[in-house]
Amino acid sequence: MSRLGPQNFDAADAVQIMDVDLDRRETAGAPPRADRPPVPPYLNEVYWWAYVHPKAVRFFERQWIVNLILWGNYDRLSNAAQAALGTELPGRTLQIACAYGDFQTVLAERAAASGGALDVVDVLPVQLDNLKSKLPAGAPVRLLNMDAGDLHLADASYDRAVLFFLLHEEPADYRRRTLAEVFRVVKPGGTIVIVDYARPAWWSPYRYLFRPVLALLEPFALDLWRADLSEWMPEPWKSAPKTRTSFFGGLYQKLVITR
Repeated sequence: MSRLGPQNFDAADAVQIMDVDLDRRETAGAPPRADRPPVPPYLNEVYWWAYVHPKAVRFFERQWIVNLILWGNYDRLSNAAQAALGTELPGRTLQIACAYGDFQTVLAERAAASGGALDVVDVLPVQLDNLKSKLPAGAPVRLLNMDAGDLHLADASYDRAVLFFLLHEEPADYRRRTLAEVFRVVKPGGTIVIVDYARPAWWSPYRYLFRPVLALLEPFALDLWRADLSEWMPEPWKSAPKTRTSFFGGLYQKLVITR
């Protein structure tokens, strides 16, 4: 299977939503393509209320709401991920899946200030439309309509990648495919940053209070309580050195990996 590599930016490329297949790319102004990546069934079945329905997107796209969902930790976790990526983002940065809040706008600003570029991948056009509305004109950003587990991007073509609260939303097979693709497209020596849920410490009340909430609303998240994220990584990265930091009594984690 051929892969599309990132290309140089010009003014026409900035902040466009692109449908990317094996052979061509089209801007959002073109007629809808029949071969647009299908939305994974679990998104429609489990997360229609959070990410899929346009009314849900309008409701959750409020900084105070996403901060509330994370028990007041949004800024802390966002800053931790940004710090791990670096204050300067030259070269190419990849984010897998859009996120509510200002996470991507900060990435875009850092990329622009250091002459870099940011690609954001999401399988949901409504999420890409929402992100586009948050980005300033001329931001060095491409919004790519792709499945995280099937990235039509060249091997070793990004300097760094970030997954900000994505993996807990995916069933195990999607999580495994997503991580395999991320490791494939990041250059040797590049950085992969993951911020997500984890199993709280035994003394944390959230270990007991949060379990039924996750079981009801985020049924795949408890996988990250039962096993280390390495469980879903491709070889040899299961045993590769990683830097792990816990937050909020262990309910959240940051994992930094050098590819």
